[in-house]
Amino acid sequence: MKMKKRLSLLSAAMGLLVLAVTCSGVKLQAADGFAADAAIGVALPWIGTQNWAEADEMFKTELKKAGFKPIVQHADNKVPQQQQQIESMIQNGVKVLVVGPVDGSQLGAVLEEAKAEGIYVVGYDRLLENTTAVDGVVQFGSVKTGELQGQALLDGLAKLKGKGPYNIELFGGGPADPNAPNFFKGAMKILQPKIDDGTLKIVSGQKEFTQCATLDWDNSKAQARMDSLLSGFYSDKEIHGVLSPNDGIARAIITASEQAGQKIPVVSGLDAENESVKWIWEGRQYSTVAKPTDVLVGKTIEIIKSLQAGKGLPAPDTTTPNGKKDVGLYELAPLVVTKEHEKEAFANDPGRLELLK
Repeated sequence: MKMKKRLSLLSAAMGLLVLAVTCSGVKLQAADGFAADAAIGVALPWIGTQNWAEADEMFKTELKKAGFKPIVQHADNKVPQQQQQIESMIQNGVKVLVVGPVDGSQLGAVLEEAKAEGIYVVGYDRLLENTTAVDGVVQFGSVKTGELQGQALLDGLAKLKGKGPYNIELFGGGPADPNAPNFFKGAMKILQPKIDDGTLKIVSGQKEFTQCATLDWDNSKAQARMDSLLSGFYSDKEIHGVLSPNDGIARAIITASEQAGQKIPVVSGLDAENESVKWIWEGRQYSTVAKPTDVLVGKTIEIIKSLQAGKGLPAPDTTTPNGKKDVGLYELAPLVVTKEHEKEAFANDPGRLELLK
């Protein structure tokens, strides 16, 4: 009798615990997975560059092909709009929320709401910061990307601009994007020793990320800054190279240099945008770093399928602090691309390969 009484009390206690969790509004994530045709939400920052436009289309196509119901939206680089879109996805019962944030530090409240509903939250391409409401992030190594950009700049200077010292300038990406300072950090790991030994000279003296950042990744702002640098510091000297964080900014830098009557400097890039793929082939832009969107989307869907099947999250490659927790990262390897091996790099990409003629 005593045993039965204890079991009865234990059962009652468990019931009260379940009731408390239910009444608090917190829903447990289903350890057994979820329906194979579940709704999956994808919140992208914008489609203003080729990589984000590709992600928008690929998520719609590939999630549907995998049997899910995709809800894919982009926020025109506006944080309030992205918050509202995520709210709507939660209300529409998505089981997984994939988020490429406009600003990685401004979504904490709405992501906590998603977690309270038992929704898995996966960061896409960018870190979700200052929140515990994130299960993992899929991205190409951001510091490694910067290292490739810095090394490509050094290699291009040695190849195209003779013996140093070299006059260079530095550009960074949008400060709201958590990848941007990491790109800059990685590049400076490579460039700083050469700055210290005098091989590289930053004529403007602007070498901190805060001085070099490009608000909103805006190409026109980058071109305006380059115009100012050239008129202010290079009226009587040549600029040999520029660290650029992506392809759009690279093209803006090159355009400003040409308009100022400068020889085209060695310029790095990122994202293998079609226009820059052509410019590299033509010898105008020196390099880009390829982060194939299909690989990034494919890895994300692989994680979603694992969650759907009840297998949980795959083991991450590494972790990184986001201000509130150590977040598991699924890191993919970026690839630096120059004219010499452009055809090899895009051998399995018919669209970009077609540009190399």
